[in-house]
Amino acid sequence: MAKKNLALCFRAAPVEDRLVARINEAWSSELNIINVGQSEIADALLEADYFCGHAKVPVDWDRVVAQGRLQWIQSSAAGMDWCLVPSVIDSSIRITAAAGVLSDQVAEHGLALILAWGRNLRSFIHDMRVSDGNPDYRKFKRKPTFDLIGKKVGIIGFGGVGRRFSEVVAPFAEQIIGVDLYPERKPAHVHELWSAERMDEALSVVDVVFLSLPLNSHTRGMFNADKFNIMKPGALLANLARGSLVDTDALIDALRSEKLGGFVADVTSPEPLPPDSPLWDMDNVLITPHVAGQIGWRFDDICDIYCQNVHRYRNNLPLINELSYRGKELGFPLRDGSTTLWIDVKRQYSTRMPLNRTKYDFQRF
Repeated sequence: MAKKNLALCFRAAPVEDRLVARINEAWSSELNIINVGQSEIADALLEADYFCGHAKVPVDWDRVVAQGRLQWIQSSAAGMDWCLVPSVIDSSIRITAAAGVLSDQVAEHGLALILAWGRNLRSFIHDMRVSDGNPDYRKFKRKPTFDLIGKKVGIIGFGGVGRRFSEVVAPFAEQIIGVDLYPERKPAHVHELWSAERMDEALSVVDVVFLSLPLNSHTRGMFNADKFNIMKPGALLANLARGSLVDTDALIDALRSEKLGGFVADVTSPEPLPPDSPLWDMDNVLITPHVAGQIGWRFDDICDIYCQNVHRYRNNLPLINELSYRGKELGFPLRDGSTTLWIDVKRQYSTRMPLNRTKYDFQRF
């Protein structure tokens, strides 16, 4: 009987040999591994029975589904909009997400952006680095700052990242209000955990709005002029999820009119943001280039969840972070108790070695 094919693709270059060895061991060499970079993954998927990774290039998913060969996708990304087209949603392909795998990093990056914005670091760093013919270049200039301490923080989307962010922001915030489709298991440090129907109520009272929503047909463009008008005047919007959650034109208008106090983000729409976008030149905006999860050992963490799921798959056990049909529609594993979530089990399986970071090549993202 011919071996089945596993397509691997995490980034532009093929997956490192040490990670391939881990995956091969998990499968007990029962299959052929097609280890490719992004430029080859669209073709490789046509030959694959299984896929682990994240396709960042166009893929003919309708053709992949029509072949009836691909059985399981393990995403190396938490966001699933890259593959959840209607044909995949309606297919029998099993899908498991990386939701929660990089929640530590994304939550920390979100806090860093908010604190940097609040302490006006963009302005101070600019004055330190860029002269622009300004006679005050590198002179000691005081500028206003914003305190996160004592503020109300709203977290829209209370999954792996949202929950972790609530933990890291808790020492600063006076109150934390979470909003989610599944408002269950409220942590003690969260003041309120509301259903999605109460999102507008939350937006109207919080000083900082942190987005950690999936991108799907319901959330695309959700944060538009109507939502900005509901938000508390002068509030800060932080987007650490997907750029297309936000209507960029409406965002620019809200920032210019000072309806919003500011915007920080690791994602934009479009992405990358065009060099002539007004957002680059706004003093109340701080943007990083989708790097929140760029930790040196992140692919080791992806292998953790994948190898555990391979064990479960081979033994007919429930998969971690598996998307039900409804989960495919929404783009995340349901948090209603029906699915085993990585955020609940990851500490049992982590193999990363943060005290030995020199073994990682930090330039190879």
